[in-house]
Amino acid sequence: MSDSKTSATLRYTLMRLGVFAGCFFVLWGLVYLRVLPRGLGDSNLLWVLVLAIVISAPLSYVLLRKQRDAMSEQIVTKVDRAKSRLEANRSQEDSALR
Repeated sequence: MSDSKTSATLRYTLMRLGVFAGCFFVLWGLVYLRVLPRGLGDSNLLWVLVLAIVISAPLSYVLLRKQRDAMSEQIVTKVDRAKSRLEANRSQEDSALR
């Protein structure tokens, strides 16, 4: 079951990076074709990176909702399980002290 937790997080992360990379390459092409303005001096790469981050964030939010919800659900389950184990350990310590 631990593998499915890792895979949901890994899958979401890789898909998020894929959306960013796709935006980056599309924007780079548009700048190269002079559809979008170039950066000043040597700042062209920085301009495209910032623009790709700004565009990929809302796209990821909308396009990866299902993956994000699955990852969040698995994280909540894991945190709840850890909390219950911690509470069980506390109650065992309390009963051992009595």
